[in-house]
Amino acid sequence: MDGCGLVCKYIIIIFNVIFAVLGIAFLGLGLWLRFSDNTRPIFEIPELNSSTFVIGATVLIVLGTVMLIVVSFGDYGACSEKKCALQVFSCLVSLLTGTVTIIGVLAYANSDQVGLRMAEFYTSLYGVYVTTGDPAIAITLKFVQNLLHCCGLSGVSLVEMAKKTCPEPKGFFENIKMASCPVTIATIFDSSAPLMLGIFLGTGALLVTALVCSLILLSHLKRRQQDINAHYSYVY
Repeated sequence: MDGCGLVCKYIIIIFNVIFAVLGIAFLGLGLWLRFSDNTRPIFEIPELNSSTFVIGATVLIVLGTVMLIVVSFGDYGACSEKKCALQVFSCLVSLLTGTVTIIGVLAYANSDQVGLRMAEFYTSLYGVYVTTGDPAIAITLKFVQNLLHCCGLSGVSLVEMAKKTCPEPKGFFENIKMASCPVTIATIFDSSAPLMLGIFLGTGALLVTALVCSLILLSHLKRRQQDINAHYSYVY
């Protein structure tokens, strides 16, 4: 295999390693939300089956599973240079590229609703933490709140029930009142809609890169097979 095919092979492997880490993270978080002792009762209440929390956990499980399936075919095909596995990988990546692009456009067009749904998901996590004190949920809340620099449902330190998960205040006034996380989440999705679209389109571009590399690698493998067949035909 010449330089171009070899470069594409390693690009696919690196892409799949990153994809695998994200897939494991999504699947692990989704399974934890689905089967944790503190959150499992939510899924057992029929009235909550359509809630944002249930839908969010289900999406994480499905997304993580699909990503790991794609990774399995991609890594196997690239490492063992199997054309069949690479063909399946190319088909799956094509479908993912289209799906990511469509979701990005829809999320951009409905950014206000997406923000509200994400705020509802955060509120559900917050409620579970306040009720159960689950340390794993505390870590999740702390990560989100430090990322967005917000504090709980109210942001008021005197009444905030999950104050321990809030980030360190910046300045005197933040010791009294910080931004409310649901409001921050809802507004950031609405105000940063072009950025969110860019993230989805950027992800789509990475998938296209992996797809192109897969097709190039397939082409090189087919050419190599033809050369081998031609050699044996010449010999015999």
